Amino acid sequence: MEITDTARTLRVTEGSSPDGVPFVRAEGVFPFDAGETFTCGQCFRFDRTDVPCPAVFGTDAVYGGVALGRYINVASPDRGTVVIEGTTADEFWDVWSPYFGFDMDYAGIIERISERWGSESRIARAARAGSGIRIMRQDPWETLASFIISQNNNIPRIKGIIERLSEAYGRPFFFRDREYFAFPTARSLYEADTDGIAGARMGFRAKYVYGAAERVVSDPDFLDSVAEAGSYGEADGILRTLHGVGPKVAACTLLFGYSRYEAFPVDVWIRRTVGKYFEGGRPEEIDFGDLAPVAGILQQYIFNYERNGKSGGAE
Repeated sequence: MEITDTARTLRVTEGSSPDGVPFVRAEGVFPFDAGETFTCGQCFRFDRTDVPCPAVFGTDAVYGGVALGRYINVASPDRGTVVIEGTTADEFWDVWSPYFGFDMDYAGIIERISERWGSESRIARAARAGSGIRIMRQDPWETLASFIISQNNNIPRIKGIIERLSEAYGRPFFFRDREYFAFPTARSLYEADTDGIAGARMGFRAKYVYGAAERVVSDPDFLDSVAEAGSYGEADGILRTLHGVGPKVAACTLLFGYSRYEAFPVDVWIRRTVGKYFEGGRPEEIDFGDLAPVAGILQQYIFNYERNGKSGGAE
């Protein structure tokens, strides 16, 4: 199926907050919800924040965080509008529009789900409930390291580990006179060695993060080889040559770091609940049909629906 929204026309206006920080307002991004996107488990460096500038955001919920070595504040006044503070219009087009997938037809995907399984099917209800979620196109190295850290872990603890790691080894920069830190490069973590990485209190995961950093430094083409893999299986196989990278970490890395939307990460929760959404009780038995190229987006709808307790009992 076609997932690029070639007909979408975004209307982007640019301004400055009273203290001179640039911001953009983009209309025509439907469907997008900042809260749903940042809290669905795909990234770990954005949090709900106090409204930084009421003149820009009014009373809208604002999420601030570091991505691609920059700090931004993001709000969605409605599902068709996004406001991003800390960027210009040119940077929005070059960086943030692709990052948030505003070139993809999520409305069409949700409509196609209803057509395939029925508008009152559980998966269609899950898609509507999580319609504001968009898969972000994150940095591959940061995504790989973050999901290695995520193993057998919970989101608050993952965020704490990543912040400590970034503060110790990431590039510092300032936004509104506050210091932030970019995610550490593979080289900086390689040079920190396992003992240094372990200082972020990540336990057994330190040796796996170090091993991944060592591989990326020793083989500068490693991350590109994943991107250039001709098939999902090939890309998955390359990632799984790393110690500590199993099926779920590889799938999350491919989905969130490489835009391989066919990736369908499976954890205990998904394996236990997926049978409520599709015939057959196991993920490997699902027939996605022409939605197979976006199976990972469906996984996010399911994860969101189950996590927020909206699914109820089995039908």
